Amino acid sequence: MAITNEQVAAHKFLVPLYEDDYYPDHVLDKGKAVLLHLCERIEAEHPADLAALYMLTEVATEAFNDLEAEFEAAGSDIETVAREEIGEAFWFIAMAYGFEDADGEELISAREW
Repeated sequence: MAITNEQVAAHKFLVPLYEDDYYPDHVLDKGKAVLLHLCERIEAEHPADLAALYMLTEVATEAFNDLEAEFEAAGSDIETVAREEIGEAFWFIAMAYGFEDADGEELISAREW
């Protein structure tokens, strides 16, 4: 499914992490795919409220939890810089889809990183 939200479609996710050799591109590509899949689900399911949005972001956050082992296997991990960048990506998505009242911490509350 193609992203129809122009703001999201034009956005480059995780750029600071791609620019840092500490983070492996092949794992970042999977993380970017998680974020884009979240956007596709938002566009397909049209969550009616924050609770519905948080259910979608919980699934995406758990997908990032699953990527932690891949980061570690590549000699990296989801540490402070990555945590903040990923959190900002979730917040950007919420704002782009009109959820201005979304809580940044609640968006990624299922995180284990």
